[in-house]
Amino acid sequence: MNAMLAVFGIGGWEVVLILAVVLILFGAKKLPDLAKGLGSGIKEFKKATREVTDEIQNAGNDTPAPTPKAPANTTAQSQSQPQQPKLPETKTI
Repeated sequence: MNAMLAVFGIGGWEVVLILAVVLILFGAKKLPDLAKGLGSGIKEFKKATREVTDEIQNAGNDTPAPTPKAPANTTAQSQSQPQQPKLPETKTI
C-alpha cells in the first residue's frame, strides 16, 4: 500500500484529511454500508478476472474431440426385417 501511495505522492496526513472529508460528506452511519459495497464490488471484480484468466488458460488446452462416426446399424435392420433362409446356389450351364 505504501508503494501505491508513493506513486500518487499521498502522505499520512493527506489520507487522514481525505477520510475526514468522506466522513463529513457521507456521515458515520453510511460509511459501513459504503465500505461493504466497495468490498463486495472488489470481490466480484477479482472473481470475474480470475474466471476470465482461467478461461483463457483453458482455451489453449482444450481441443475439441473429434466426433466418432456412428457405424451402420445392421442389427436394427435385421431385427425389423425377417431373415430369408439362404438357398443353395445352383449353377446354370
